[in-house]
Amino acid sequence: MEKKRYNIFMSYQIKSGVKISRGVFIILTICLYSLCATVFTVHYVLQINSARNQIQILAAEKNKINNKLSFAQKEYSDLKNQDQYVINQQLEKDIYNIHTSYASLSASFEDIADLKAQKQNINKLEDLYVGIVKDLSDLNYASAESKLTSLNEQIKKINNDLAAANTTSVANVSATVSNVAPNSGFSYQLVKTEIGDFTVSIVAADLNSTRVIVDTASDSDCRDSCPVLSLGDYAGRSGAFAGINGSYFCPASYPSCVGKTNSFDTLVMNKNKKYFNSDNNVYSTVPVAVFGSGFARFIGRSLDWGRDTGVDGVIANQPLLLSGGNIAFGGNDDPKQGSRGSRSFVGNKVSTVYIGVVYNVTVVQAAYVLKALGLENALNLDSGGSTALWYGGYKAGPGRNIPNAILFVRR
Repeated sequence: MEKKRYNIFMSYQIKSGVKISRGVFIILTICLYSLCATVFTVHYVLQINSARNQIQILAAEKNKINNKLSFAQKEYSDLKNQDQYVINQQLEKDIYNIHTSYASLSASFEDIADLKAQKQNINKLEDLYVGIVKDLSDLNYASAESKLTSLNEQIKKINNDLAAANTTSVANVSATVSNVAPNSGFSYQLVKTEIGDFTVSIVAADLNSTRVIVDTASDSDCRDSCPVLSLGDYAGRSGAFAGINGSYFCPASYPSCVGKTNSFDTLVMNKNKKYFNSDNNVYSTVPVAVFGSGFARFIGRSLDWGRDTGVDGVIANQPLLLSGGNIAFGGNDDPKQGSRGSRSFVGNKVSTVYIGVVYNVTVVQAAYVLKALGLENALNLDSGGSTALWYGGYKAGPGRNIPNAILFVRR
C-alpha cells in the first residue's frame, strides 16, 4: 500500500515537475485524511441533530394525539354512563312545552288582534305578550305559563266587559224583551232561552222584495294578500240597506296567516255570478246558504250544491246552527267556538231572511237563541274582530276589513 502511494507520488512529481520530499507527501496525505474525516464527522453530527429534532416534533404530536384520544375516551365513557331514556324524556317534554306554549300564545295573539279590531285598548296585553315570548325563548316555561294565564284572564275580562256593554245598550237603544223575531227592519232584543237570557241585534227582510247578495273585494280566487273592504264600503258600493260580515277568513294580523293573508277557502257566489273556491269545494262538507227570489235554502254540505248562477247569492261557512227549526250544532273542540263572544249569523223563516249578532255567547248558545226566536234555519258566520252589522249605519262593529259580506238590496 505504501509502495503504491509512493508510486503515485513519484508519478505526480514526473508529470507536474514539482519536487516534493517523501516526508512532506506523507504529511499532506495525513492532512487530507484528517480533513475528510472532519467533514464526514460534521455531516454525521448534523444528520444526528436533525433526526433528534424530528423525533422531538413527532413526540410532541404524539402527546397531543394521546391527549385528544384520552379526552374522547372520557366523553365516550360519560356518554355510555348517561341515562339516554331520561334525556329523551326531557327532550320530548321540552318539545311538547314549546309546541303547546307557542300554540296557546298564537291563539292569545289572535284574541288580542280581535280586540284591537274592536277598538279596545290592548297596550298592557301587548307588553305581557312580549314578556311571554322572552320567557319561552329562555325556556322558562313556568314563568311563561303563569304570564299566559294572566294574559288570557285579562283578555277574557275585556271581552266580558265588552259583552256587558253590548248587553246594556247597542247604538244607545235599550233592548226590547221579546222572543219574537221582527218581520222587517232592525230590532235589538233580549231573548229568554232555556239556557239563559241573551241579547241580539237582528235585521229582517222579505225575500220577495229583497235580494240577498254576496259582495267580494276580489274579482277572482285569491290565495294571499287578498283585497278587503269595510262592511260600510260594501254596503255603499252595492246600494245595500243592510249587511253583515261574511265567511271565515285569514286576517293579516294573525301570525298563522302568513302566506295566505285575507284569503278564504269556502264556496261563494258573488253579485256578479262569479263562483269562488269552486275547485276545492267539489267534495266539501261545509254547510252552504243559497238565496233566490222568494226563497232561502240551507244545505248541510257544499258538495250537494251545484254551480247554479240563477240564484242571487251563495255563501258557505260553518257550522250550521239550525236546520228545520232544530239545533244542528252541539259543539266541538274548537276553543274559539266554545268561548263567549259576539256571534254573527244569517238565517230564515219561510220567506223572511235574517242577519244579526248574538252577544256574549258561544256558538252553541247562539243556536239556542235563534231557535227561541223562531228561526227555521241559520248559519254561523265569522265573528270576533270581524263582527259587523249594518242597517243604515253600523249597529255592530265596524270591526276589521273583510274579503266578503252578505248584503240586503231592494229588488
